[in-house]
Amino acid sequence: MEPILEIKGLRKEFDGFSLKGIDLTLEKGYILGFIGPNGAGKSTTIKLVMNLLKKDGGEIKIFGKDHIKYEQEIKNRIGFVYDENYFYEELTVSEMKWIIAPLYKTWDEKAYQKYIKKFELPPNKKIKELSKGMKMKFSLMIALSHNADLLIMDEPTSGLDPLIRSELLELLSEIIQDENKAIFFSTHITSDLDKIADYVALIHNGELLFSKAKDELLNNYGLVKGGKEILNGNAKECFIGIKQNQFGFEALTKDKNQVKRKFGDKVLVEKPTLEDIMLYYTRRELHA
Repeated sequence: MEPILEIKGLRKEFDGFSLKGIDLTLEKGYILGFIGPNGAGKSTTIKLVMNLLKKDGGEIKIFGKDHIKYEQEIKNRIGFVYDENYFYEELTVSEMKWIIAPLYKTWDEKAYQKYIKKFELPPNKKIKELSKGMKMKFSLMIALSHNADLLIMDEPTSGLDPLIRSELLELLSEIIQDENKAIFFSTHITSDLDKIADYVALIHNGELLFSKAKDELLNNYGLVKGGKEILNGNAKECFIGIKQNQFGFEALTKDKNQVKRKFGDKVLVEKPTLEDIMLYYTRRELHA
């Protein structure tokens, strides 16, 4: 079975920043969390996938087809949900829908009517009068109303209150039950991905540091705490970044079982969050 999204050796050069040979794969039925600090290259990668920027090298296939050669066909099957609002602010929800609907061959008016009720969106309200959460729901509703097989989301929960964020994550969990769909979820709010992601890819300074199953990360990695006396010889080789203080140290390990065997009860090993993993990978040069 062909992946919904396949990126190989993707490169893009800017003055002072470059995307360095990104390789990513997203299969049907899964949510990929694309994480990294602000400025890491997340939005640049998405713009290249969407052909909003010209790549300098590499290959992008969506639904098994070249993303430029088959751009129109592919974009009919993609839904976009961005942090920013790209709709005409002076138009109402209904007026905006009548502009967008003809652009998609697969527009489903019944689905639209279902979601406008589900999301409790006021059809006669102007876009500019909607809250940020309502605008996000409108973007998602448009994506779902043309039966998108791939949802690409760029910081969709940024700035939303906890209740709206929770609603959005529940909706995404429902959507992915259709195993023909996939979601590419780019964010720096890693706690959202703790709840819904199947896979997690971390990008930093334009370089992909890893792309792994979320359960593998959370089950194999460990947050290690102990006294500074064990940080001698080759002990540091077990850790990704070390943060020291007057009482001891804290570090991340890829293999918690190896650390337990090596140090025994001299250390405490806790389960990390995705945020812990991201911080230690991206700031390790500050702590090593």
